[in-house]
Amino acid sequence: MNASDGRLIENLVFFGRTLRAAGLPVGPGKLIDAVEALRTVGLSRRDDFYWALHAVLVSRRDQRPLFDQAFHLFWRNPQLLERMMGLMLPSFRGPEDQQREEMARRLAEAMAGERSSEEPAVEETEIDAALTWSDREVLRQMDFEKMSAAEEAAAKRAIAALHLAIRPAATRRYRSNAAGSRIDPRGSLRASLRQGSGAIPLRFRERRVRRPPVVVLCDISGSMGRYSRMLLHFIHRAAAGHDRFQAFLFGTRLTNATRPLRNRDVDEALAELTGAVADWSGGTRIGACLAEFNRLWSRRVLGQGAIVLLITDGIDREGGEGLAAEMARLHRSCRRLIWLNPLLRWQFYEPKAMGARAILPYVDEFRPVHNLESLADLADALSKPAASPAARPQVRPRLDAA
Repeated sequence: MNASDGRLIENLVFFGRTLRAAGLPVGPGKLIDAVEALRTVGLSRRDDFYWALHAVLVSRRDQRPLFDQAFHLFWRNPQLLERMMGLMLPSFRGPEDQQREEMARRLAEAMAGERSSEEPAVEETEIDAALTWSDREVLRQMDFEKMSAAEEAAAKRAIAALHLAIRPAATRRYRSNAAGSRIDPRGSLRASLRQGSGAIPLRFRERRVRRPPVVVLCDISGSMGRYSRMLLHFIHRAAAGHDRFQAFLFGTRLTNATRPLRNRDVDEALAELTGAVADWSGGTRIGACLAEFNRLWSRRVLGQGAIVLLITDGIDREGGEGLAAEMARLHRSCRRLIWLNPLLRWQFYEPKAMGARAILPYVDEFRPVHNLESLADLADALSKPAASPAARPQVRPRLDAA
């Protein structure tokens, strides 16, 4: 490659936009690395071209089918016709085939979006003969991982309209109230001194009520995939409606995301987070990140009975080393600890990972977080009173409750 290959670099930019629209985390940094890789391997062989882009743009195994389809469609593979003919033959459709079809649908929408910016729109008339039930209800129960680009945009609009009402909790402070149930000794004595009589008029007080702080610890590792990107919209919505809200992102390191999420525009907030977070879609060190949070931030943000939302799938690269002790400390420091796990969407999910086993004994609630309905249930649960410490079950919630 040389300076005259500007058309190829322009096509690489369009290819990166297509992959990003289809769901792959491809940013400007990866595109720069792709250009450097192509300069290293050259353009003499198509296989070298394919694997150079594959090595830079694909970071997880489940991204390989989507990248393969996008590459052969975008760069016009001559063998694509044979593959399309093979799709016309009768075959058995399993779960992997269904996942491949979902990826192909996202890819087709992404490529259609790229073409729409260059070609004039053609008006078409279609007749929908599908069974008619509420699209909104279908969207509420659809998994974030299976959403198309249009459905994902509709889900983001629904999250922006979600009402998150945190139930107020009684604090240790009191305020004067004539209808209170407790006698206010100081107020009563002051009233007696003002009147100058021997009688002491009684004054009453009640506890101050205030919404507790909310702290979110969100896993942004590669195993969380699309869930973390959708949940960031939910976290942004929660931060906008709560004055005492703190958010932290973790993968291999801990990042304070509170200030960027205070931005009213969700796109600007996420763009700022993308530049601030260095370990996006990487590995997971849950124990080390929670240890850093407990050491540096717990005393600052977990006062006055805070509610902690731990969003992770429990898959730890270090096998849960030191995670149980950090979870025990985190549980003692907050009023209510809720674990939100997207893997709980499976009916027969069991915490077989070492990280999940270390987390589960120290949570007060265990909830799925994989679609709009689960987010609505979470918002409803936060508006209700939590169980008292004495009423917390010794045996944790059933894992097939999802």
